[in-house]
Amino acid sequence: MGALPRGLAALSLLTGCSLVADHLGAPADPDQTDTVVFEVPAGASARSLAPALEAAGLIGSASDFVNWMRITKEGGCIKAGRHNVSASMDAHSLVEALCGVPIPNDEPFTVVEGWRIREIDEALTAKGWIQAGEYAALARSPGRFNAPFNLPEDSLEGYLYPETYMVDPSKWDTAGFIQRQVDLFTTTFYNPHADAIAASPRSLHDLVVMASMLEREEPKPAQRPMVAGILWKRLDNAWNLGVDATSRYTLAEWNDRKAFLVQLRDPNDPYNTRLRGGLPPTAIGNPALPSLQAALAPTESEYWYYLHDSDKVLHPSRSVAEHEAYRKQYNVY
Repeated sequence: MGALPRGLAALSLLTGCSLVADHLGAPADPDQTDTVVFEVPAGASARSLAPALEAAGLIGSASDFVNWMRITKEGGCIKAGRHNVSASMDAHSLVEALCGVPIPNDEPFTVVEGWRIREIDEALTAKGWIQAGEYAALARSPGRFNAPFNLPEDSLEGYLYPETYMVDPSKWDTAGFIQRQVDLFTTTFYNPHADAIAASPRSLHDLVVMASMLEREEPKPAQRPMVAGILWKRLDNAWNLGVDATSRYTLAEWNDRKAFLVQLRDPNDPYNTRLRGGLPPTAIGNPALPSLQAALAPTESEYWYYLHDSDKVLHPSRSVAEHEAYRKQYNVY
């Protein structure tokens, strides 16, 4: 039998190599479509990863994978980082995934509704992402940040929207995180309610301060519009607000009862709304949307007072006598 013409011989060789490559690069398990995260160490090559890929069940054979790369010349663009892959991928798809953009090293960080600047700073410090006081110092320098409304001059308290944020600790930027919080306040509350805010007899800052009190005063969001109505009515009638939560604002520990009782008797404390008229000078924490909406759209009622029983049920009252009767009934003092 004579030799094949040169062109046919080359085609036959290529076809044979392709079939061999297909065999060597077959999926480890075509039926296993669930994705897993595979991490490529810095400086690793596809060849050096073959044993780890086999151990993870992502390829059938490390040697077959290496031979597949020799034939196809693929695998030179592997990127360090975490990648979503599966055992159902053939070698080409697997390498393509490992050459793609790695999964961000994000993890959740939750700013709890009502947290003060100090609690956020403490939580970030506990994570090891900042030095103690770094977040607080920046949050008390509003001029560094941008918003489509006038930010307060001295503190961003109240504008640092509470939410679970996905962050990459390896790229942590405190100022950038604060700007994200201000931006989320803008997109969640300010922008959707801009017309109502403009039409309100209250300034945006007053609304934020009121919302921060509602966040602490009323545990049930559905009841916050009524509490807001009572507090605005007191304010409009030159009553002292009498919101005890405001006297906790400057305490190192919110629930320090001994220090709280001292604050309640201090007429020089600007946050003492029992003894001083008007709103406190800043928000007393960072409220979420239900509290902000309640401050903006309060419910008018005949009530002037309120208290909560041991089950946190709200009991509004029309007069001092009715309020005192509730105090005795529910043992609230």
